[in-house]
Amino acid sequence: MRRHPTVSSAVTITAAVLALLGTAPGPALASADPANSVTWTVRPSDGNVADGRTWVELDLDPGAVVDDHLIVTNLGDDPVDFRLTAADGYLTESGHFTMLPSHQESTDAGAWIAIAEDVVSVDAGGSVVVPFTVRIPANATPGDHPAGVAASVVSTGRAQDGASMGVESRVGFRVMTRVTGELAPAVEIGDVVANYRMSWNFLSPGSIDLSYDVSNSGNTRLVTSPQQESTGVFNGPPEVVPGDGEVELLPGGSRTVHATIANVWPIGLVTLTVRAGADVPEGGVDAPADAVRQIVIVAIPWPQLLAAGGAALLVIALVWRRRASGKKVAAMLAEARDAGAREALNAYAPAGDRP
Repeated sequence: MRRHPTVSSAVTITAAVLALLGTAPGPALASADPANSVTWTVRPSDGNVADGRTWVELDLDPGAVVDDHLIVTNLGDDPVDFRLTAADGYLTESGHFTMLPSHQESTDAGAWIAIAEDVVSVDAGGSVVVPFTVRIPANATPGDHPAGVAASVVSTGRAQDGASMGVESRVGFRVMTRVTGELAPAVEIGDVVANYRMSWNFLSPGSIDLSYDVSNSGNTRLVTSPQQESTGVFNGPPEVVPGDGEVELLPGGSRTVHATIANVWPIGLVTLTVRAGADVPEGGVDAPADAVRQIVIVAIPWPQLLAAGGAALLVIALVWRRRASGKKVAAMLAEARDAGAREALNAYAPAGDRP
């Protein structure tokens, strides 16, 4: 049974209407209302005190049952009643871990967690330890199942139209349960959208902006580091560019990656290769095969073509002007010769025959 985290993942949540579990270093800490300074932490416990874990990891067989504890600490100046809940977990688009909101029913690991108390009263400056139980269904599928537990308070706020509304603020931690069985990690890359962005300085290369989705199509948690490269005529060796850094993916989840490849000359066709290798954070599981997608885009060198076209027009104009000037000079010389010939004839002709 895994009971220690491999990644620091304490959480802080303050949300209106929908409460979120976000990832942050250090202890989970939140303030429900700055006016009354209600602040608290929620951490895993050994049954007496916080035991140093930032979240709970479990390796369990289908049908297994395990007991654990959480500890709620009230850092405020007044006693507070906290509501305790468990719910399915997932990652936001920014990569922060979060729980389903209170009004949404859990259908996976969140439904496997039973907290001994629905509400716990904690004195100012005090702490209360509360047991919780994780029961794995006999038909649970193998792989990683994310959930979270949280302590919340509800304060009253007002909407823009003046209507009163409840604002729920939650603090909690992640509970990651791995159900034993066949583990099949897998990563995929969706459609790649790429756009060549040219430099209007015809002596400088352009760049390629691209985006794509990286998805976890397996049944284990993954950490992936997407990267991309471009190759093309006169662009030199492939330049490998990292995406958004290390990306965590839960089973069934996906993230959109944005990247820019610089110093790409627009010489016709440019081949883009996007690659996402992934690792399973917990040991003992082989990494999945890399996901690879390749596309070809057309990079037309418009600035260079315009510069070349301008130079060609200038050359044509100079040649035409030179030819036109040559014809004018030839005509002037011919006229001068004719005039000289006429004068010579007049000089030798008899006086009576002169015009």
